[in-house]
Amino acid sequence: MTAGPILTLSGDRDPQAEAVVTGGLAEFNKATFGRVDSQTLDILVREPETGEIVGGLLGHSSLGLFFLDLLYLPERLRGGGIGSRIIALAEDEGRRRGCTAAFVYTVTFQAPGFYERHGYHRFGEIACPPNGATRVFFSKALE
Repeated sequence: MTAGPILTLSGDRDPQAEAVVTGGLAEFNKATFGRVDSQTLDILVREPETGEIVGGLLGHSSLGLFFLDLLYLPERLRGGGIGSRIIALAEDEGRRRGCTAAFVYTVTFQAPGFYERHGYHRFGEIACPPNGATRVFFSKALE
């Protein structure tokens, strides 16, 4: 009798595992869709004097969609329009790459109002800790 595959759980990302999984999925997508176009789309905010990264947007585009994975600005930089500039730059780059929609999720105590002010529409919610909070899923057409 042959044993089945061994499953392991890890809290740390193994670069070799990441290469195997992303490479395998890329090959599947290429065979199915005829192309692979997953690409990082990051916009970094730096201190002008030091060049130190203090915040920004981490995202990616894939198969015609822009995914805003993470957005962070320190408190002192919020409310002055930098977040709006970041979103506009990311969406413009998404359009340049041929993306037709953008997706992001946030938590109710983070920034749902920010995304709504920028034209994002709720399409789902799911309860999460702390009590009373929800993860809110948004999309926006980029046409």
